[in-house]
Amino acid sequence: MSPKPLDYESINENVKKVAYAVRGELYLRASELQKEGKKIIFTNVGNPHALGQKPLTFPRQVVALCQAPFLLDDPNVGLIFPADAIARAKHYLSLTSGGLGAYSDSRGLPGIRKEVAEFIERRDGYPSDPEIIYLTDGASKGVMQILNTIIRGEGDGILVPVPQYPLYSATISLLGGSLVPYYLEETANWGLDVNNVRQSVLQARSRGITVRAMVIINPGNPTGQCLSEANLKEILHFCFQENLVLLADEVYQQNIYQDERPFISAKKVLMDLGAPLSREVQLVSFHTVSKGYWGECGQRGGYFEMTNIPPKTVDEIYKVASVSLSPNVPAQIFLGLMVNPPKPGDISYLKFVTESKAILDSLRRRAHIMTDGFNSCRNVVCNFTEGAMYSFPQIRLPPRAIEAAKNAGKVPDVFYCLKLLEATGISTVPGSGFGQKEGNHRAIWFSFFTVTSFEMSLMLLLSGSST
Repeated sequence: MSPKPLDYESINENVKKVAYAVRGELYLRASELQKEGKKIIFTNVGNPHALGQKPLTFPRQVVALCQAPFLLDDPNVGLIFPADAIARAKHYLSLTSGGLGAYSDSRGLPGIRKEVAEFIERRDGYPSDPEIIYLTDGASKGVMQILNTIIRGEGDGILVPVPQYPLYSATISLLGGSLVPYYLEETANWGLDVNNVRQSVLQARSRGITVRAMVIINPGNPTGQCLSEANLKEILHFCFQENLVLLADEVYQQNIYQDERPFISAKKVLMDLGAPLSREVQLVSFHTVSKGYWGECGQRGGYFEMTNIPPKTVDEIYKVASVSLSPNVPAQIFLGLMVNPPKPGDISYLKFVTESKAILDSLRRRAHIMTDGFNSCRNVVCNFTEGAMYSFPQIRLPPRAIEAAKNAGKVPDVFYCLKLLEATGISTVPGSGFGQKEGNHRAIWFSFFTVTSFEMSLMLLLSGSST
């Protein structure tokens, strides 16, 4: 009997190639242990609210009123909700064609896209067009949509930083393209050397691969570095010379834990460079409500802005977006609130600023605690997390540990992370899940949101990693 269409033997081979480390073997084992009653701390993904971060009050008030608009007719609504939240809810409801239960335009509500464009203009100092801004169900869906537009087959390559967030490798595999790695330099604080990128392109071309796009993640995930303005200029010149579209993953732009290297958007640097680059380099930039001090991962709100993309291509992207009818509308409102928060003088401004600052200050403290803690351990080194939400330490595993992993049929860092999970209940991600240089299997990655709750047990375990 021939296999049925959804038997494993006959499903799409690209699906089988997909690997997604942050929800891979370690996560599944952690879930099993949790079902058995063991307390598990999931640091394997940037999921702030699941790890104790409280949602900001103002956006939740606004969305609550939008979800239950009958509350606006209650004469006592002003006793529960501040006047600016009530006004903002009415504003967003007026932008819809039937409330949050109705489809929006496939690009997202025009009024919210206008708010996003105004945010980008304030941030960068250059005009932004709402017509080339698309709202999406999280930044990930936007990335997938653009990669789907770029990749035509396995002969098309996408330059991706390694270590990389596995969204990129997984999506490229699913779409049948080729991942072209360029390696970040750990000893230079995960710096990006354009000469290494150029070498990666040459090697790919020697294998018959047409490199069509370059991904940057700024601030870095999993590596936590912030790209300098000089580095961004080099990257944009490189994309201009090599005729590449630049995909700028900027979802952690609010998560900055030092003052020496602030976040600078790729769009601003491109416009600062002037013609011909500012008119020729194709750029797609991504942002989300999932990170920063918002942490609204479950809401799935995001956007991408296109720069120097021809109108006919924009029309094709709109056509594909239309297949899903519309991005989810509550998330669009969260996005509008992120790019247009309370202003000085608003009733909710002081509380909003106080809550936001407390979250960012806490994350900054934890970034320093984790770096110092790891570097105080034997056989562990860790670059400081300049931005994003993660620590990516290198753990020098002793020969006996590597031999034990081999005997267990496991990659050494996977074996280490499994033992860490079973001993402490801390769910991490092995460094190999993000790609590494040949022979390097010594790093783990995790979100540092819960540092205060597990710091001591983690450090005690790591301090014995040489035995």
